[in-house]
Amino acid sequence: MRPEEKDTTMPGKAPPFRADHVGSLLRPMELREARAARAAGTLDPAALRGIEDRCIQDAIAQQKAIGLKAVTDGEYRRAFWHFDFLARLGGVEMYESDQGIQFKGGQTKAYGLKVTDRIAYRPHPFVPDYRFVHENAAHGGGSAVPKITIPSPSVLHFRGGRRAVDSHTYPDMDGFFADLGAAYADAVADFAAAGCRYLQLDEVNIAYLCDPEQIAGLKARGEEVDGLLGKYAALINAGIDARPADMVVSMHLCRGNFRSMHIASGGYDPVAEVLFNAINVDAYFMEYDDERSGDFAPLRFLPKGKTVVLGLVTSKRGELEEKDLLKRRIEAASRHAPLDQLAISPQCGFASTEEGNVLTVEEQWAKLRLCVEVAEEVWGSL
Repeated sequence: MRPEEKDTTMPGKAPPFRADHVGSLLRPMELREARAARAAGTLDPAALRGIEDRCIQDAIAQQKAIGLKAVTDGEYRRAFWHFDFLARLGGVEMYESDQGIQFKGGQTKAYGLKVTDRIAYRPHPFVPDYRFVHENAAHGGGSAVPKITIPSPSVLHFRGGRRAVDSHTYPDMDGFFADLGAAYADAVADFAAAGCRYLQLDEVNIAYLCDPEQIAGLKARGEEVDGLLGKYAALINAGIDARPADMVVSMHLCRGNFRSMHIASGGYDPVAEVLFNAINVDAYFMEYDDERSGDFAPLRFLPKGKTVVLGLVTSKRGELEEKDLLKRRIEAASRHAPLDQLAISPQCGFASTEEGNVLTVEEQWAKLRLCVEVAEEVWGSL
């Protein structure tokens, strides 16, 4: 399915909206304490689930109260933005590694993923998690569209590559990519059956391909870099092309987000043409909060019928951006892509892992409220 076949992507009519957000939110203290108690064995799973439910309901209500038209569960039930989903696919195992992922300034907890058997989709806990958001999105007055966020399938390859994939199960990587694409297609179908019509793929790896340091790292571990972007495009399309005609799929791109630290740098120029024209998503949440993301010129490749949500408001720091500056940046972006195909959001989530970024909950909500106010002033509505 190609996005030009449906007219659901223009902001203001359907997701993404003129003011939108990536998905993750800072965990409230009650939830942090409950998860710590569960890890220590002093709280049972049912009690933790009840606290998660209550905190998610509060988060949904707050998202609606500040004017957002799309809501998520804040990823409150997860420890990581990616491992929690991928480790529950058949054939994938999470393990304790020698070191965490290296960011500019620190490392994450030391975990990794490996493929030990044929990859397949099996009933996934994220589906009932989505149903809970779906059921609560309309509570308390007002309407909101529930969104589920999952890692892009490329994450399973980029993090470990050939060395993380059992060679007896997959003597060549073509079978790996085929099975991974099929597993994602089954996942998308399961979300669709649960009522999901707004799904987001968190795709950091294509943004990493814009950074020469990341390319060098891939080559150093023996990966074939030439053609990798095309493989990722085909993999993503295999996962989403059978989605229902009224399901909007967005893609979020950033260069790493852990405790307000990043990994990569580089503008979108090396990937833009493939990104916008060979990957069949409907919208792109694009990191644009500082110079590490380059300029807006790559937006010239954006085709009619697709939307770019400009990530102009940083989730890494608490200081609030000036409205006039944000408006000037939107105007600058509109010189390369039509204003009617643009929207605004934070550049990333506020808590890609449960530790969260270095800002306060109050500063988080002020950032999201700012996006709503700017969108209303620039476009006249959400």
